[in-house]
Amino acid sequence: MKENVAKRLAFFASEEFEEKFRYDGKDLGAVCREGRTVFKVWSPLAERVELRLYRDGVSESCLRQEMQAGEKGVWSLEFEESLHGMYYDYVVRIEGRDVPTGDPYAVGCGCNGDRSMVADLRLTDLPGFREDRAPKLCGEQIIYELHIKDFSYDRDSGIPEEYRGKYKAFTVRGTGGSYPTCMEYLKSLGVTHVHLLPFFDYGSVDEAGDEGQFNWGYDPKNYNVPEGSYATDAADGLIRIRECKEMIQAFHENGMRVVMDVVYNHTHREDSWFQRMVPDYYYRYLEDGSLSNGSACGNDVAAGRSMVDNYIADSVMYWAKEYHIDGFRFDLMGLLTVELMNRICRELEDQFGPGEKMLYGEPWSADFSPLEEGTMAAEKQNAGYLEDYIAIFSDDTRDAIKGSVFRGEEPGFVNGGKGLEQSILQAAAGWRLGGACFLPKSCRQIVNYVSAHDNFTLWDKLVISMHPQEADFDKMYEDVLEANKLAAFIYFTCQGNLFLQAGEEFGRSKQGEDNSYSSSPELNMIRWHRTVEYGDLVEYYKGLIRLRKRLPGLCDKSPEAGRRITCGSVHRKGVVSFLLDNRSEGACEWDEVFIVYNASARACRTPLPKEAGGGLWEVLADGLETDCRKQARIEDHSVRVPARSGMMFGHRCPG
Repeated sequence: MKENVAKRLAFFASEEFEEKFRYDGKDLGAVCREGRTVFKVWSPLAERVELRLYRDGVSESCLRQEMQAGEKGVWSLEFEESLHGMYYDYVVRIEGRDVPTGDPYAVGCGCNGDRSMVADLRLTDLPGFREDRAPKLCGEQIIYELHIKDFSYDRDSGIPEEYRGKYKAFTVRGTGGSYPTCMEYLKSLGVTHVHLLPFFDYGSVDEAGDEGQFNWGYDPKNYNVPEGSYATDAADGLIRIRECKEMIQAFHENGMRVVMDVVYNHTHREDSWFQRMVPDYYYRYLEDGSLSNGSACGNDVAAGRSMVDNYIADSVMYWAKEYHIDGFRFDLMGLLTVELMNRICRELEDQFGPGEKMLYGEPWSADFSPLEEGTMAAEKQNAGYLEDYIAIFSDDTRDAIKGSVFRGEEPGFVNGGKGLEQSILQAAAGWRLGGACFLPKSCRQIVNYVSAHDNFTLWDKLVISMHPQEADFDKMYEDVLEANKLAAFIYFTCQGNLFLQAGEEFGRSKQGEDNSYSSSPELNMIRWHRTVEYGDLVEYYKGLIRLRKRLPGLCDKSPEAGRRITCGSVHRKGVVSFLLDNRSEGACEWDEVFIVYNASARACRTPLPKEAGGGLWEVLADGLETDCRKQARIEDHSVRVPARSGMMFGHRCPG
């Protein structure tokens, strides 16, 4: 390891550094309000810090002024005037070398995020935004994962051209003409939360470039600033703030909460504002002096260090308070720590109340990453140490249902996989009855899903695994359609939280591309005409969403919820069933629910469980319809379940 890097890392880990330089104030950045502007930045190794002010995002500097050194490594400068709308950066001198840098704590920036911007945030609020409130929680949370550009880039979206791929698209009403699209479609679907892929300022798209650029956005540059390529004008730093707030307000007005995808595990490049302000503090290093790369993106942020944790926790709180964000999905949460995640959870609960802000993440990393002494990785095997309100994606459920996300032709339960019957039954109980490499505290900690932005779409995975020799992603294979419905039926009848990728419900395809993070917007965009072509599949998902909300036995998130599932049975290869205790303290339509999954290629006759009470059974869902109420045909206390389909039966016990 380079000698100067080694010395710094040893100093950062010392008690002396903590006592001398840990700063817990909440006022770093440029704070502009009530006619005053105060700049504060944390740079404990600096010998000199100079502020440079600009009238816009591109002109030469109009004012240079040296900042005053204070305690805890904080440098500050105060102006008795509002500098709202002005741009700025710093020149930091460390070891005799002057380095220009933006402000890591900035809340605004210019085009491409190279210059920070002062913003009096009250002046960026839209009419009614201060009174904006999230819709009340309805008892079940169904998450819909969406990319801002994907949502409206298709000309069939009905969105005006100047708003396509922008924050403003979410504010347009009455789109679609003969069939609903965009926000009108989301309202009709019935989801409760919309998970938006990263929309803080990221570095992979030229905000001054053409609209043909595309990226998922997992490469942060300015953590506390909205991305400019989604604004109608990226050059004016205030517009992106206003339009981002307008988007969130529109979701709330339309009855949906907003989850923000956050990427605190790495930065776009090592040469970040962090590195320029405090060299080597914000990153993890291996023993040979190289950057660790547990993110597979070139660097890992050093979660576990006090000022790194302060930054991340404060950033989450900033988005929750300033932008009214309702939840956070943590990318590669396994690179963060249990201690940090629990701190974030507790601080949000103290501010907003238990469970009010949804928290979940990927409980893994891409590779090894060294941790700070005394900390624990927020990964799957440590889920028991996480607060109950922090959930994790269940790759166990995902892979059991449809097969490996890394090996396209490998099947799961619904597409021909063998020996998965017990895993499917364990998934139904949120893995609380065992079967995974960890035991969740409750099914509240589980996020069930079968597709997300990463890897193949569900439709593409099923086509590849079921028709490997002819894979035509635009062909409506009947067996693929049946497997898609069954996959949805299974995870919608598992205990835990529900998550689906936008377009899964109408056979979304990316033509077999499993990593479209920088592919064309045409490949990635939602093709709205498929909501009509695959209308039967859309209606199936809509019915599952409605039905799920009416089943307290599945919505139960308590540690004891798994006990509601009894009589788990494997009838033959590909056929399993279980009985659900659906009773609740409030009114419920069915006391007991019997659920059967038949992934085999032939129909089967399945006995009703002997433990089930008497009374009339009715079909609540089958392979054709969901949220239906049809009289069940019971013969010899058994029911017939068609091939590649699921069925749900409900009844009230007599008396």
